[in-house]
Amino acid sequence: MFPIGHLPKPEVRRLAEEMKLPSAHRPDSQGICFLGKINYNDFIKNQVGEMPGEIRELESNRLLGEHKGFWFHTIGQRKGLGLSGGPWFVVKKDIAKNIIYVSNGYDPASQYGKSIHLSNLQFFNPNHDYGDLEEVKFKIRHQPEFNSGKLIRDENGTSILSDQQISGIAPGQFAVLYDTGEKTCLGSGVIAE
Repeated sequence: MFPIGHLPKPEVRRLAEEMKLPSAHRPDSQGICFLGKINYNDFIKNQVGEMPGEIRELESNRLLGEHKGFWFHTIGQRKGLGLSGGPWFVVKKDIAKNIIYVSNGYDPASQYGKSIHLSNLQFFNPNHDYGDLEEVKFKIRHQPEFNSGKLIRDENGTSILSDQQISGIAPGQFAVLYDTGEKTCLGSGVIAE
């Protein structure tokens, strides 16, 4: 519902510069905006604490090290693991056992998929009937581009079938649905295993 939601970021920056706004040249943030200048890991540690667990190689199940809590790591992450012999990538998390699986033979092709299973799908406008919604745009991580796909609801639950292979399908993260015009956020669901 932002008044500038229809404008691309470069146009917003141009207008801000034209209006001599102090934020016109502020660098983009990849952090959590409401935290300010607080380090993300420090914030999470303060809010959730630490829970040491194992870091294991996916292919061999070999113990490589220890982490301070699976919530500090995301699928596809490469930095901050403290492992030698890399590069190592987080490829899977077993939350019940508190194990992070990594691989240094990270095969991008095997990390791609088309089907995104969702749990707890919530639409923002509960007064609208989304029963016939099929064609959607969606995002599964912070990125400028939208993905296209179909919202599938059947006996197996709810899922998005992407038109193209995409990487970074991470259980526990959110998939956010948009209309095909890429103007309205419709709702979101948690990516399930």
